[in-house]
Amino acid sequence: MSRRQLLVLALLLASQFMLAVDFSILNVALPTVGAGLGFTPANLQWIATSFALCAAGFTLLFGRIGDYVGRRRMFLIGMAALGIASLVGGLATTPAMLLAARVAQGLATAAVTPAGLSLLTTSFPEGPLRSRALGLNSVMMSTGFTAGAILGGVLTDLLSWRWAFLVNVPVAAIVLVLAPMLLTDSADRERSPLDVPGAILVTSGLLALVFGVTRAGELGWSDGWAVLSLVAAVVLLGTFWRTEGRHTHPLVPTAILRRRTIGWGNVAGFVTFATESSLVFLLTLYLQHVLHLNPLQTGLTLGGLGLGAILGGMAGPRVIAAAGVRRTLAGGLIVQAAFTALLVLLGTAAGWVWVVAGVAFLGAIGHVCVIVGFMVAATSGLPDHEQGLATGLATMTQQVGVAMGVPLMSAVATAAGSLEALGSLRVAIGVNAVVVAVTAVLVGTQLRAEPAAVTEVEESVPATV
Repeated sequence: MSRRQLLVLALLLASQFMLAVDFSILNVALPTVGAGLGFTPANLQWIATSFALCAAGFTLLFGRIGDYVGRRRMFLIGMAALGIASLVGGLATTPAMLLAARVAQGLATAAVTPAGLSLLTTSFPEGPLRSRALGLNSVMMSTGFTAGAILGGVLTDLLSWRWAFLVNVPVAAIVLVLAPMLLTDSADRERSPLDVPGAILVTSGLLALVFGVTRAGELGWSDGWAVLSLVAAVVLLGTFWRTEGRHTHPLVPTAILRRRTIGWGNVAGFVTFATESSLVFLLTLYLQHVLHLNPLQTGLTLGGLGLGAILGGMAGPRVIAAAGVRRTLAGGLIVQAAFTALLVLLGTAAGWVWVVAGVAFLGAIGHVCVIVGFMVAATSGLPDHEQGLATGLATMTQQVGVAMGVPLMSAVATAAGSLEALGSLRVAIGVNAVVVAVTAVLVGTQLRAEPAAVTEVEESVPATV
């Protein structure tokens, strides 16, 4: 990489890391935040839900808008909005003020993440440099989620929950100073009219889907609003798919989704993000309610996830070069499933904390190999002017997976008894492992025909990183 490419990479990776941290940094601090601002127990979950709804629901739309107005401009606008929203959240004095800040953070994340990933893919040509950059980006996404839990515990215990917001402000300011000097938007902008009906349908459908699953995870599948939201999501997304096939300038050309690498790559990405984020949630409950660790000890125990993610990000391009995208996706999912399944044996003795740390470390290697393969498959073989669409789809997969994983596994554990009971947590962990294993089989058998562009990427990835 040239010196300029290294600087661009460092800037974009720092931005993606910060965005990933925001997904989990408040998880361990929610009770403290609620007590400090006067949230009722019933409304406390909206601190997390409001962010996840907006981050997942608007990602595809904002990714496509970036194709029209410019990814660099969208990145800068979103980063400025994120800094302002984080400042408002850190200074919040009422529940309404905090929730407004979380909504704004979610919208900013939906704008910055696909724009940043588009700038990353268009800054490096297909081949070894892009694969290396995507591998490092995968490390940042995975370790950011884990680091958020650790950082949230540290800041809450040592300073205040407000620093979970305020820590974003100086980072956003630095990015806003450096980005105009380093980033260029080399891709041609989309000139066709924006598919407004499609944008409304897919955004509404995603919002209904995430809200319905979240509601079901909290109140059960018999909740009326959960059922109504899920039915609405099916209708809206089904209508979106039908109308896109007939639209002259669709928001998402259905032909792209029919490509095996993009379709099955996004399936693998969705499952690995949903199951790994929910596994972190389940292990957090286990460590705090069964082994009675405090938030800081819990975060440090799960720190092995970050180390495993670094090794997975380094190994991912090498595995793709040696085995191909299909085998990398299927093999990484098998590794993740195998080590997740071992956690079904968890007990009440204090020594199990070392098992959790070791298994989390090893499982994370497979998890991030899947993310690298997913990102290569989802962004290869497309012209630069469609990178906003491709990265918007990939980012939507990531955001929706993270947003839906926790409530889905919460619903499984609750159906089995209680979120605080060891037996219920074992059941949820077992279901988690089965879902990953089934996906590995499907990806391994269905993702057969790979476009020449992806094959060329595999052949050109160097054997070392």
